[in-house]
Amino acid sequence: MKLVLTTVAAILLANTLYAQQAPVVPTGPAPKRDLSGVWMLRNPPEIRAFAGATFTKEEPELTPWAQAIYKEAKNSNAGIYTLDTTNDPVLTSCAPPGTPRVYFHPYPFEFIHTPKYTLMIFEYDHTIRRIHTDGRPLPVDPDITWMGTSVGKWTNDTTFVVETVGVHERTWLDRLGHPHSDQLKVTETFRRKDQGHLEIDFKIEDPKALLKPWTATFYAEIRPWEIGEISCSGDYMQFNKFEK
Repeated sequence: MKLVLTTVAAILLANTLYAQQAPVVPTGPAPKRDLSGVWMLRNPPEIRAFAGATFTKEEPELTPWAQAIYKEAKNSNAGIYTLDTTNDPVLTSCAPPGTPRVYFHPYPFEFIHTPKYTLMIFEYDHTIRRIHTDGRPLPVDPDITWMGTSVGKWTNDTTFVVETVGVHERTWLDRLGHPHSDQLKVTETFRRKDQGHLEIDFKIEDPKALLKPWTATFYAEIRPWEIGEISCSGDYMQFNKFEK
């Protein structure tokens, strides 16, 4: 219970600080084929109400298989369930959030480009995604991992498209507990609008769980920060120690 309350307090404090100390975001021309830097989701007011927990105000159209699983989800987002009663794998066992749920943790992320791959480093729990850019195809029979196997390519000088498959079925699509199967495919389209603004289009496909693709757009701003350290396991162990 203490972990849940502390997490909520940290989110509220962070939102207050961002509102009071909103940095000046550069608006010069976007560099070519470059997403380098530290980014923070900064969705406009009209979507902020739900972007912290799920993708859209409207529920996705689930198959009967997914509806049955979703009914069993006990998310702690609205405070109905606590750490003792939730079945959220991120809270109960510090499982990695997976793709695309990782975006719902209120911490920054960084892009680092190399000749063969692009790294996405998330401040939350040391999470790292390796996005292959060496021309390889998306695997037909991927290994199952927490964050999935990602392949990316530039479609023009400011648009980077990433496809991800092989995401562990234990992960949720969002903080509300929408499920997915091993047929999940996530397509992210990153569009750098200028030096300081990034748009991220999501297309979530899963013929076993979704009757049609689930789509949304998020927005991010660049920050003059360095990625810090947020450890789920460390907090979990610390607060469990106090509980005993």
